Amino acid sequence: MLDSNAEAASTRAAYDDVAELYTEFVKDKLAVMPFDRAMLGVFAELVGVEDSGVVADIGCGPGRITEYLTSLGIDAFGVDLSPEMIRIARQTYPKLRFDEGSMDNLALDDDSLAGIVAWYSIIHLPPERVPEVLTEFHRVLAPEGHALLGFFATDASDVVEAFDHKVIRAYRWSPRRLTELLRTAGFLTIAQLVREPEPGERFQQGCLLAVKDR
Repeated sequence: MLDSNAEAASTRAAYDDVAELYTEFVKDKLAVMPFDRAMLGVFAELVGVEDSGVVADIGCGPGRITEYLTSLGIDAFGVDLSPEMIRIARQTYPKLRFDEGSMDNLALDDDSLAGIVAWYSIIHLPPERVPEVLTEFHRVLAPEGHALLGFFATDASDVVEAFDHKVIRAYRWSPRRLTELLRTAGFLTIAQLVREPEPGERFQQGCLLAVKDR
């Protein structure tokens, strides 16, 4: 088993290698994903109440979700492990902020964010590392801050399954299992969406919307 530093290095290198291709592949996907836009819209409405603060798009890739949140009136910035992804994001959206960083050790103060979006960015973490990342999310979120997680789902209860993602190995999560980990980290899940795969997708797709509860 690789240690966490080696795992991060492998994921960084894999996304650096495909950054341009990946950017082109996902460029217009949100426009044809109404359920994804709906969950992002609900999240934006909740964190945008009374201009409650800044949102971090963790694992932002080429910045498309960061830009979409900004279009909804959210003060958002992106963080990604891959320098190439950050380069592309800065080039594509020069008015927005993008930082290179790791989700398990965010360069952010305690209680400093109104919200976190982790849109298919926990999928490459080995299951045993997910609790520490959720704890880090909890640390940087303000009280009653919101977190939105997007992930590949499985309808088998309490299951985590590895699969051959096109970039690097990834994991499918049971929403119930992920909800339990969120609860242990101090979150209350307030909404869940699982949709069937669209043409070209292999698996069910899941979203969990949670609030920092303690």
